[in-house]
Amino acid sequence: MKTGLIIIEEYCNSSQVEASFIDLLENEGLIEIEIVEGEHYIRESQLPDLERFANWYYDLSINIEGIDVIQNLLKKVQTLEQELYSLRKLKSLHHKDLWEEIDE
Repeated sequence: MKTGLIIIEEYCNSSQVEASFIDLLENEGLIEIEIVEGEHYIRESQLPDLERFANWYYDLSINIEGIDVIQNLLKKVQTLEQELYSLRKLKSLHHKDLWEEIDE
């Protein structure tokens, strides 16, 4: 096994996740599968997403399309939070500059 790659078959056996579920996630564009010398792998960095998706699918009975919608909404919320943080920082800097101008 290459560093940072996890064999899907081994992951499925240890986590009781069906390989067909991982295929569905890949078909929807939610994860990427890499094939090296005929073996199917996922990147270690995708594990948190895969585990979250599996929880939604198996524990909450959310279908793949629902998982895709939820994931897209969460990404949008994260983007908006980052924009809000940037705007607050910019506002703070602008406010600070105004006070410096008044003091001069």
